[in-house]
Amino acid sequence: MKIYTKTGDDGSTGLFGGQRVPKHDARVAAYGTVDELNSVIGVAIAGGGDEALCAMLQTRQSQLFSLGAMLASGDGKDADSVNEAWILSMETEIDALDTQLPALRNFILPGGSELAARLHLARTVCRRAEREVSALRVARPKDAPRLAPAIKYLNRLSDWLFTVARAANKRAGVEDIPWKKS
Repeated sequence: MKIYTKTGDDGSTGLFGGQRVPKHDARVAAYGTVDELNSVIGVAIAGGGDEALCAMLQTRQSQLFSLGAMLASGDGKDADSVNEAWILSMETEIDALDTQLPALRNFILPGGSELAARLHLARTVCRRAEREVSALRVARPKDAPRLAPAIKYLNRLSDWLFTVARAANKRAGVEDIPWKKS
């Protein structure tokens, strides 16, 4: 199979199911940002660090791939939807990691260890993906019911990434950087 098809040379792209849409379509923006998030998480993993946290990150990568496939589905069929168990798993992991972390007393700056800094970057891309999916829900009201779980997933994922970044700092022996008003 060739990697190039030349079918997008006119500024369009194909969705699952065969429908063609402009590359600036809200669906393309949404699944493109989810793909970017997945890549940023891959960079975080590739940089090394805590093996257990990296294994958890790979689980999220697989989920994001499924989420992207759902968003790329023109008619919403033949694509996995967000599983509520994914969200519950993240909440459980957030709660477990949070017990190992110092209480937050102020805002923290993105950074610290290399893994934590990369995870904070992933968190910001996740928030953008959430905004893109939210915009898609407004642009395509008929898809709102199937997009609502995706927005919930991305919202929880950004919280999860924040907590995992803090855990990465803690496990690396690096303190979170408190924000100090200028």
